[in-house]
Amino acid sequence: MKVKGAIRSAVVMALLMIAARPTTATIRYSVSFDHPEKHLFHVTMTIPARSGEVMVAMPAWNALYQVRDFAVRVRDIKAICTSLAAVPMQLWQLDKDTWRVSLAAPCDPGGRNNVEIRYSIQWDDAGPFNSQLNEHHAFVNLAEILMYLPDRRAEDTQITFEDVPGGWNIASELAAGPQLASFVAPGYDALVDAPVEAGKFDESNFESGGAHFRVIVDATSWNHGHLENALRRITAYELQLMGGAPFQEFTFYFHIGPEAAVGAGGMEHANSTAIADTSIEGAAAVAAHEFFHVWNVKRIRPQSLEPVDYTREQYTRALWFAEGVTNTYSAFALERTGLWSKRQFYDDLASQIERVESHPAHEWQSAEESSLDAWFEKYDAYNAPDRSISYYDKGQIIGDMLDMAIRDATDNHKSLDDVLRLMNEKYAKQGKFYDETRDIRAAVEEIAGKSFENFFRRYVSGVDEIPYNDFLANAGLQLKTDAGFSITEVSHPTDRQRRIREGLLHGSTD
Repeated sequence: MKVKGAIRSAVVMALLMIAARPTTATIRYSVSFDHPEKHLFHVTMTIPARSGEVMVAMPAWNALYQVRDFAVRVRDIKAICTSLAAVPMQLWQLDKDTWRVSLAAPCDPGGRNNVEIRYSIQWDDAGPFNSQLNEHHAFVNLAEILMYLPDRRAEDTQITFEDVPGGWNIASELAAGPQLASFVAPGYDALVDAPVEAGKFDESNFESGGAHFRVIVDATSWNHGHLENALRRITAYELQLMGGAPFQEFTFYFHIGPEAAVGAGGMEHANSTAIADTSIEGAAAVAAHEFFHVWNVKRIRPQSLEPVDYTREQYTRALWFAEGVTNTYSAFALERTGLWSKRQFYDDLASQIERVESHPAHEWQSAEESSLDAWFEKYDAYNAPDRSISYYDKGQIIGDMLDMAIRDATDNHKSLDDVLRLMNEKYAKQGKFYDETRDIRAAVEEIAGKSFENFFRRYVSGVDEIPYNDFLANAGLQLKTDAGFSITEVSHPTDRQRRIREGLLHGSTD
């Protein structure tokens, strides 16, 4: 068995620091893959006890803006005191997600005791938003299988995988731990923001923009060269756009093949992303979106999503920007790197407009309201065209219209690119979070040098019909709806329109 972990110079120093601390500084997990055909992760959580009671909880949500109550999958939970010998302890369930253990003899509330929480949790759900254990592989979003201490999330953590089937490798973007098949993280939040793949996967590596990239692929058949070529282009472009990598290493996890039709999509993490798609081309297109999340949402992040509350919904009005404008940039990246033609770019934007316009709900649900209502997406009734619009679609449209409006306001000297770079400098690099639409608008106005109050009031907070051709005309484009929705270039653009169109397509400014 090989263990693949993030390799960086800081790891050695971190491990030395961990080793020098008392054992009470680290919360440890062991996860067994024993009998993977049963789809049960066997978890032991070892907690250095510090008071008269220990409280543990299972997250109610992760990976999707949906409360999915992972505790419903928990089985056979028990508590053990290990001060002298393994002594069962009384475990009280407080609500659907939370349990309490009171320390009593032979566990001394004032002594140095370890409390073990042991349980099994069932997962065999495909896709980057779920976890899965079967004879073929394991893919783990750790928040979906690991309990946490609500008042001790910042303490060091270590996870060790046991009973790993023969021939399986393990990959995680977590730092390697002090023993085989173990990893460490400076707290629960960092631990669960790094998924784990275990199995007989393929791995390749490349360098881009001064950073190291790992590509982990579980696929029935795939074209290694085609996928890596696309990733090299995407990462190089987006790193150049945003001024370099905020990490030393990044991992792409891919599940590719017909079986990926169930649970297809992508999930962003701070230093990695997990993607499932039926084709190489589809997986690469998703990668353009997910990699841009390195900045937009993971680091350029709304305050409303911080700190993470695993117990309940966290509402934000900014998903049109965090997800929708990330869609804008995935399309930009694909076209600007030559992976798409400009016709594909035009057709993609036209399809977003058609989807929004074909949903009667666009007349009453704004982009901000769609963001707030994301937690309803697990209900089929909510996704009906007369009930909701997608903040992905509306946000992508708003992103393109903003880009053309900023270019028009500045004679193509500035663009939406400058807005993202400004927010990266002002928030991400300073460890700060932005205040919803107010701070997005402020960044746009700082770059454009004029008020965008009318734009945000009408098209972001409000439900006014977007005058598409007024914005598209800035770039010498027009929307036609006579035979479906399509975007075409005007016959005789002015020099100004031509320059703005070239800026839109190539990311350039004058």
